[in-house]
Amino acid sequence: MSGSSQTAERAFVLGLDGVPWRLIEQWSESGELPNFARLREEGASGSLESTRPPTTPLAWPSIATGVWPDKHGIYGFQNLSAEYSHEMYTGYDVRQPTLWEQVGPAHVGNVPMTYPAREIDGTMVTGMMTPSTDREFTHPPELRDAIDDRIPDYEISLDYPDYAGRLDEFRDAVAEMLAKRRELLRLQMEEAGDDWRLFFFVFTAPDRFQHLVWDEDLLLEHYELLDDLLGEVMAYTDDHDADLYVVSDHGFGPIHELVYVNHFLERNGYLFREEDDGTRGALASLGISRDRITDALDRVGISEEVIVSTLPRRLVDSVAEQIPGDHALYDVDYDRTRAFVHDAGNVYVNDTDRFEDGVVDPGDIPTLKAELTDLFESVTDEDGRSVLEVFDGDELFPTDEDSPDLIVNGIDGYEARNSITDEPFGDTGSTAASHRMDGIVLCRGPSIDPGATLRGARVVDVAPTLLHGIGEPVPSNADGRVLFDAFDPDATPSTTKVDRIDVTRREQADSVDDDFTDVEDRLKGLGYME
Repeated sequence: MSGSSQTAERAFVLGLDGVPWRLIEQWSESGELPNFARLREEGASGSLESTRPPTTPLAWPSIATGVWPDKHGIYGFQNLSAEYSHEMYTGYDVRQPTLWEQVGPAHVGNVPMTYPAREIDGTMVTGMMTPSTDREFTHPPELRDAIDDRIPDYEISLDYPDYAGRLDEFRDAVAEMLAKRRELLRLQMEEAGDDWRLFFFVFTAPDRFQHLVWDEDLLLEHYELLDDLLGEVMAYTDDHDADLYVVSDHGFGPIHELVYVNHFLERNGYLFREEDDGTRGALASLGISRDRITDALDRVGISEEVIVSTLPRRLVDSVAEQIPGDHALYDVDYDRTRAFVHDAGNVYVNDTDRFEDGVVDPGDIPTLKAELTDLFESVTDEDGRSVLEVFDGDELFPTDEDSPDLIVNGIDGYEARNSITDEPFGDTGSTAASHRMDGIVLCRGPSIDPGATLRGARVVDVAPTLLHGIGEPVPSNADGRVLFDAFDPDATPSTTKVDRIDVTRREQADSVDDDFTDVEDRLKGLGYME
């Protein structure tokens, strides 16, 4: 495909969750993925740097908005309150307007962090974090009926723990889920007709598959399915003279050991567990723990799902705090704890301004952060190699005073977890691989420079580049830049100045009163949550 003096009027974002640049580069050059090879030859491509931490709930909103988490408002799967309770983040928590709120008609499918479905100019089928298809997960609502007719067994996600040790069945289940998602894409294409300016559709299957499977022969089989899908999307964008952006939210790679970061806080006197006195002590003396209670309830047919869906979350939290266990939230004595880790490596100083039972004077936060940074960076493996990376929350998230104080993540090969354990390291269990920083970005279309190499691209650069490429203004507060290297020198985006526009941030919405237990179970199965 050659360059054009015209600006593409449409753009299509094809999201492939968790796909690393290394595998695309390797298999496209070896001829295993012909459509990816053609995409690289006829378009611009390179690696795409993710958020810190490189996780789905942070990165997809950054791709869709062009801003980092301190502006879009999502720091993980669970939002931590001043009372040390948590609730699931939803699309209502995304404060920065998304691409589909700036460009329409738009058709949005299976994008994480979009539930509940919003009313947009176009169609929307929500993705990861949707509790179930029993909810209103589509816009317009009647689109749900069309999905039921066309894809009667459509699922948001799989119950991954069920497939531990059954990888052949898991491979088939993921392939089936991918096929159903592809049928949803075709349905939304039909709904769109020729009346669209933006498509934004995500396939989460590669991420899910790679968490449990890191065997290159099996991975290649899955990537060949993705390559076939890509060929269909390329033909569709050609038919509609649209620019195509193929992106992933982060990369992937194998892990061989878990690092329990709260263990080091406890061992060095920064974190204290609840003592087993009072109700906790009485239950502990009887050998009653949270695991034993849930196991017993399961045997009589009462699941955690039933408990959480029947009782208010605050009541569930208060009861859970009384039952002995090793949960990173419920089993911490906050009256003595100075710092703790929550969600995907978010480190919080337990200061008196932020938390209900805080014990650290806000003026002491910088000193404590420096101590914690030294502590985490001193954690080494048996070869003396540092296994944790630490980042200052004020530097990563400068516009939000409520952001995490530090981010701590494992280096390649190590996965940081926040469970409170007696051992510093642990076996990965059924988890074979996890996230890396470098995802993918490949562009192709009327305004894209064939064969161009993209260097230094970040997830926040996708939205500004797409908007400028189709002649739309870029939000003034965008953190990302326009990737001019992607555009053909003769194409309109290369010869025009970036137009800027002020956008109104969304007001913080009320929480969504839904039962997210199924979502939590799926996240636990992938190692994302306790």
